[in-house]
Amino acid sequence: MIAAIPALVAAHPIAAALLAALLAFGLGLFHFSTLRHVTDLYLGKTRAVAKAALLQLARLALLVAVFVLLALAGAPMLLGGAVGLMAGRAVVLRRVKRAV
Repeated sequence: MIAAIPALVAAHPIAAALLAALLAFGLGLFHFSTLRHVTDLYLGKTRAVAKAALLQLARLALLVAVFVLLALAGAPMLLGGAVGLMAGRAVVLRRVKRAV
């Protein structure tokens, strides 16, 4: 099944890029929203450094895993994923700026 993905990307590159952008947008929302939680754990009164470090590693591992799979699927999916991730980042930053 996974071997068929590059063939599908080659047949429908725009649809693949849009699908990857949608997936990465959700990932970007999650990734950048949890950054504040990690920072609060590092700097908060409880100083839960071990929990913060594990959460940070989990966030980065998920991001790397998704983007490795997108890269293996082909350039349209990787580029769509990058656009989606940055769009998710922009949404989170806009929310944070309004809250401050």
